[in-house]
Amino acid sequence: MEPVTLRKVAAAAGVSVATASKALNGRGRMTPETRKLIRETADRMGFRPNALAQSLLRKRSFTVGLLTNDTYGRFSLPLMAGISEALVDKGVSVFLCNVEDDPRLAQLHVNAMRDKRVDGIIATGKRIDRRLPIDLSGLGIPVVYAFTEPDPASIAFVADEAGGVRLAIEHFASLGRRRIAHVSGPASFAVVHLRAQAYRETLERLQLAAFEPLLGTWSEAWGHEAVRRLFEGTQKPPDAIFCGNDQIARGVIDALRERSVAVPDEIGVIGFDNWEIMAAQSRPPLTSVDMNLTAIGREAGLALLTLVDGQKAETGIRRLPCRLVVRESCGQTTVKTIEVQSTSG
Repeated sequence: MEPVTLRKVAAAAGVSVATASKALNGRGRMTPETRKLIRETADRMGFRPNALAQSLLRKRSFTVGLLTNDTYGRFSLPLMAGISEALVDKGVSVFLCNVEDDPRLAQLHVNAMRDKRVDGIIATGKRIDRRLPIDLSGLGIPVVYAFTEPDPASIAFVADEAGGVRLAIEHFASLGRRRIAHVSGPASFAVVHLRAQAYRETLERLQLAAFEPLLGTWSEAWGHEAVRRLFEGTQKPPDAIFCGNDQIARGVIDALRERSVAVPDEIGVIGFDNWEIMAAQSRPPLTSVDMNLTAIGREAGLALLTLVDGQKAETGIRRLPCRLVVRESCGQTTVKTIEVQSTSG
């Protein structure tokens, strides 16, 4: 089957090729009725504009690079889904480049992106307190950061993790939990201290006694060990445990089961990240804080489009709201979602 050309669309609509081109590109002066007729004719005939011609006309490649060191895609893939969601209706494609933690590999990927004349780059990673192994300032194209440490005077999007902690603790309190412990990851992670501080502040505001946060590794084994420490210490055991990630929470639940402690009847458990395959396979299913990574990706994509279009955007870090996905591990019998508003800083 021969491709539908612009000339055929123009003939079918009864207009000149130039008029058809302007209508489909959103340019030129014509009546709304004429523009609508041409677009409807193009849609009906299945016309698809030539991508190369469009790029030359608008001086854009309609491609965006996503640069990450998240080897397993645990965080970058949900972000990419949100970015694509924001850009697909604009005809923009996204391609992912994994730089691991290799400066040379990062430079190769950035060079390739520039050779392909990408309209912009979104940089993301596996933690918010580490930069990618390359300086992205001064590239001459827009750069937006999402879930990674940004360069100064740039635009960045991260999750409001302190808000996510508040959601979890307040939900425990609403269920009557009064002795809420906190088990988290390595002290070398900035988010560990941020969440611990939010944990203390929320318990103080709610006038509840705080346990000293237990810091370890992001692993199920550490969840097991943390439960041993909580039960063999001098302090009365908790009636709820808030965990720094879902792997720790899985370990906590398993360790409690081994001690014949019923979850959630005796102790409620909440995780962080809402890693769905992990949360759903926990027994009972795990309540968890979701960082809304898809929403972060979507906002990053929209911000990049704004910059690509030549518009100015306010620099700084924008913290988008987390949500609490409530399952059975804290006492809820039906799945529901609780959200808060976003903040900037």
